[in-house]
Amino acid sequence: MFRQTNYSDEDELIKGCLKGKAKAQKHLYDAYAPRMYPIAMRYAKTTLEADDILQESFIKIFENIAQFKQDCPLEFWIKRIVINTALKQNRKKIEKAHTEEVSDLNYKPNQHTDQIVASLNYEALLKLIQQLAPRYQMVFNLYAIEGYKHKEIADMLDITEGTSKSQYARAKVILQELIAKEDMQYEQLKEQQ
Repeated sequence: MFRQTNYSDEDELIKGCLKGKAKAQKHLYDAYAPRMYPIAMRYAKTTLEADDILQESFIKIFENIAQFKQDCPLEFWIKRIVINTALKQNRKKIEKAHTEEVSDLNYKPNQHTDQIVASLNYEALLKLIQQLAPRYQMVFNLYAIEGYKHKEIADMLDITEGTSKSQYARAKVILQELIAKEDMQYEQLKEQQ
């Protein structure tokens, strides 16, 4: 990945960024931005928001690259910054008062929801996820896509573990309703033809 960029390995690229070399920064951006953009899109409502998340993330990456301890792959460190930046931007949109506990939900789990969500292609799922309220969107992304545990999500978002679970459950119900609505619209179009 780095040979074509005049940097033979990740260490040289990091050293160049530490020295503030614009060429090294450009190579780092070119190497990782295409892989981080889909992550930013999962937490954004629009491509403009995703662009902002990505730009702010890389500013943080370049400002804090000296803090990279090389105890994990650089891509994981960058991904964590992108996720944290997205969460921070989304927190600004969310009112702290809007939380639900599991007992507050009129939720009836459907054992097929996970299978339905898994069967969607990436673009279709992204479109549906972007329709969720910001808090549901963040919890769904962190749990279902990024693989965080509810305890970790609770700590990251400053909510209770129960709230994380309930918001994930509610996000799944909303996604199921959106999928059913789209399926119904598809069937109606099919019948009209």
